[in-house]
Amino acid sequence: MARPPRFPVIVGPTAGGKSALAVRVALELDRRGIGSGQIVTADAFQVYRGMDIGTAKPTPDERRGVSHHLIDLIEPTESFSVSQWLGRAESTIGRIRAEGHVPIVVGGTHLYVKALLDGLFDGPPADEQLRAQLAGRDLGDLRQELERVDPPAAQRIHPNDRRRTIRALEVLRLTGTRISDLQVQWDRAGPGREDLVLIGLDWASEAINRRINARVRAMIERGLVDEARALYQGGRLGPQARQALGYRQLVEFFEGRRTLDEAIERIKIETRRFAKNQRTWLGHLRVRAGSMWIDAANTPGDDMVQAIVSTCVAPVPGLGSNVGRSASDS
Repeated sequence: MARPPRFPVIVGPTAGGKSALAVRVALELDRRGIGSGQIVTADAFQVYRGMDIGTAKPTPDERRGVSHHLIDLIEPTESFSVSQWLGRAESTIGRIRAEGHVPIVVGGTHLYVKALLDGLFDGPPADEQLRAQLAGRDLGDLRQELERVDPPAAQRIHPNDRRRTIRALEVLRLTGTRISDLQVQWDRAGPGREDLVLIGLDWASEAINRRINARVRAMIERGLVDEARALYQGGRLGPQARQALGYRQLVEFFEGRRTLDEAIERIKIETRRFAKNQRTWLGHLRVRAGSMWIDAANTPGDDMVQAIVSTCVAPVPGLGSNVGRSASDS
């Protein structure tokens, strides 16, 4: 009996074409009669209803009839954790495979992808009393403490991200160990599960920055300002949802702390910074055995699709390394 195909987990920087590629892979799987490809989204903000344009949630036309899972799960007033996502993802993946089809995980939130690959980060459970104590303090004060006690974490966590700042301080107080040290241990986890294949899309910084700038312009033209304003004025942007790129900067505009032009420029700057952090994270995954890395800027779309499908269904010895990359890209 032929083994079931491994399922692809597609990662890469924001605006790098992951979602469109995943849809094309799904359609090719169906064309070959391998099974219906179904998208499982790994994005911390596409779970929110109504946050469509700013999260680059695929439109019905862009989905091209392919089933998408784990989007529009909750209201933006609610919080959502990596453990909640992982539980739903594992259940969804299991159901898709049991029906004889192929899940295609598309990762925008790398913490979610990491959890899928290697299990949950082994941190302490929340201490509600301590968390409430920290939440009552000024964010600037919290940041100063984090920069003093855990500089690597302070560098990785956005200065406006109150939730993750509090979590980092909470972990240190509960365990006596910095969260950055625990995350390093997690990054050194073993090869993990073997029923999937990690697909990484490589982009040079100059190329991805151009795509980011173009995407932000397109989002504004499609109505991002109106979408964000409706959520903000309706009281629908909770503390976690308002941290999303695009929405956070526009809230500053709505509250009179920036002009609209300044807010749009900050969206571009912060998104480019986010993409840079993503590329750093992706670098840690590059050594993962059996993963495949594609020079997305210089590899034709059809070639990418065929390479991914062939690798998942019938891996070619020695293929799981680089596709379409030149020596200068290494």
